[in-house]
Amino acid sequence: MKIKYSVVVITGANRGLGAQFATQMLERGAARVYAAARRPESVDVPGVEPISLDVTDQQQVEEAARAVGQADIVINNAGFSSFARLIDGEMRDIRREIDINYFGALRMVRAFAPAMRKRGRGAFLNVSSVMAWLGYEHSNSYGASKAANWAMSNGLREELAGAGIQVSSMLLGSTDTDMMAGIDVPKNRPDELVATALDQFEDGVNEILADDAATILKAGLSGDPGRFVE
Repeated sequence: MKIKYSVVVITGANRGLGAQFATQMLERGAARVYAAARRPESVDVPGVEPISLDVTDQQQVEEAARAVGQADIVINNAGFSSFARLIDGEMRDIRREIDINYFGALRMVRAFAPAMRKRGRGAFLNVSSVMAWLGYEHSNSYGASKAANWAMSNGLREELAGAGIQVSSMLLGSTDTDMMAGIDVPKNRPDELVATALDQFEDGVNEILADDAATILKAGLSGDPGRFVE
């Protein structure tokens, strides 16, 4: 999917990867970039059009789709992690992770896909995580929500086959964003990660392995799942 002259909608666009997606979409010649966030006043990327959007609110998602009209590219970047454990984490936190990371992305697809199908073109880029394939002492509810996001992309690709709509999934490891601010591990630079992802996205890659961690883990998925427990 070519970015130049396209109309782009990005969720969670006020910081981290989302802000980088917005910046680099403009640099690559997008005609219009809608930067969606729960607090649009927090969007500070020059040249974008901030819009108010909470992806957990069905009415707001539908209103955003009507306001934008015809979007060529939708990037489902909005994400949330509570670092909750499955066995004893707060259920409200686990539900919120699923609601944002999976259902939020699905709401966006269901709202924007019909117009794309009528035009016979468009693209979705769904940001998942290598946590979809890993088990940790913590954050496993986040991993489950990202696994659902990954599976969603695979399913949408099949359901939209023949409609002229590209569905790309982006997998990445630890990245220097607010979500990871309190964790002392090596981290990807958001600008470098997004540049790599958009190169592959424009080439039509279905599953974008954006860093070494994603590449290595994907290659090992046919092995014993116990290998991926940290």
